[in-house]
Amino acid sequence: MDSISYIDESDSGAFVVSGSHGGVSSARYALGVTLAGVVFNDAGIGKDNAGIAGLALLEEVGVPAMAVAHTSARIGDAVDTWECGVISAVNAIAAACGVKVGMTVSAAVICVRQADG
Repeated sequence: MDSISYIDESDSGAFVVSGSHGGVSSARYALGVTLAGVVFNDAGIGKDNAGIAGLALLEEVGVPAMAVAHTSARIGDAVDTWECGVISAVNAIAAACGVKVGMTVSAAVICVRQADG
């Protein structure tokens, strides 16, 4: 989905590829539903890692979360994130699933799904 704010209960259990930045406000939307995983845009990361700060928040509740480099995919464009995104940041839950910086989004999703069982 282009914006994580579009998430609702019908997305429960899904792995969501979002065009949104990975900040705390985006993570709060993701916390509203039980997700299998979520991808954001790092939005250039920014001051105090603001563009990826939400990954840690999701880690606290056991959700694999990652961000793609803003130079690899357009912010706000989930299709471009899926097709062109390159992982630039991961939380510990995603890392435990085998997700690594430099992976494509599709490879990262496969890692999380395979770790899920």
